Amino acid sequence: MGSGSGAAQGRTDLAPQTLEAMQAATRVLAGVALRSLDVLDGAVTLPQFRMLAVLAGLGRARSVQVARALGLEASTVTRLADRMVTAGYVSRGGEPRHRGVVTLELTGSGKDLVGRVAAWREQELAGIFRQLPPAGQAQVTRALCQLVAAAGEGYGTISPRPGAGVTDLGGRAH
Repeated sequence: MGSGSGAAQGRTDLAPQTLEAMQAATRVLAGVALRSLDVLDGAVTLPQFRMLAVLAGLGRARSVQVARALGLEASTVTRLADRMVTAGYVSRGGEPRHRGVVTLELTGSGKDLVGRVAAWREQELAGIFRQLPPAGQAQVTRALCQLVAAAGEGYGTISPRPGAGVTDLGGRAH
C-alpha cells in the first residue's frame, strides 16, 4: 500500500517536472473538491461534508467506525453528528443488543446533499477533461488508474491514526 513514507522523509527522487505536474494536478483536483461545496450555499462546512461523504460510503455505521474513518476522536464526531442531526442530514440510532452503541446514517436530505456535490464534481471534471483531445483523455485515464493503484486501496478515503500513512482530503466516498 502506498504510504507516502518517501515524501515524509524528504525523498525527491522524482524529476522536478514530474513533481510539479503532480502538485499542479493536486491543486486542480483539490480546487474542484472545495468548489463543489459552493453548490450547497454554505449548508455544511468541509469537515461536516467529510462526515456525510463517509456515511454515504459506509451506510448505517457505528459512530466509532465513522470516527476511525475520519481520523477523529469520538467526541469530535459526536459534535459533528449533533450539528448534522439538527440540520436533518443525519439520523442517530442505536443497537438494541448494545445500548451504549450509537449509530449514524444519512437521511434522505443528507443523501441528496452528497449526491448534489458528486453530480457537480462529475460535471466539472468532465468539462475539464473535454478540453483534452481523445488521445490525451485516454492517456490521462490510464495514468490516473495507475496512480490510484500505486497509492493503494483506501488512500484518500480512510484517514490514518497516528503512524498510518493515508490521508483523507474529503470528498466523495467510494
